[in-house]
Amino acid sequence: MRYKENIKLSHRVRYYVYILQSEKDRRFYVGMTNDLKRRIKEHNSAKVLSTRYRIPLKLIYYEFCLNKKDAIKREKYLKTAWGKRYIRLKNYLTGRWEVI
Repeated sequence: MRYKENIKLSHRVRYYVYILQSEKDRRFYVGMTNDLKRRIKEHNSAKVLSTRYRIPLKLIYYEFCLNKKDAIKREKYLKTAWGKRYIRLKNYLTGRWEVI
């Protein structure tokens, strides 16, 4: 039975919550996608209105979520005041996130 469950999971769409940092103004951007590489390329090619004038952007953090609902909840949390504190604290404690 576990084998069938693993097959089902591998065919499901995966979602990612990610944090980008602008190399221009050092500000953070939080987003959610089901294709992380494609989305980062879109950001850095000025196809995303909210980050168009802040490129280049680098990926500094991402999380994998099992479904879209969880990814949306996590993205919304990271955009709240508490989520922003989490990002700043994590950035401070590590000195600087490494580019992934």
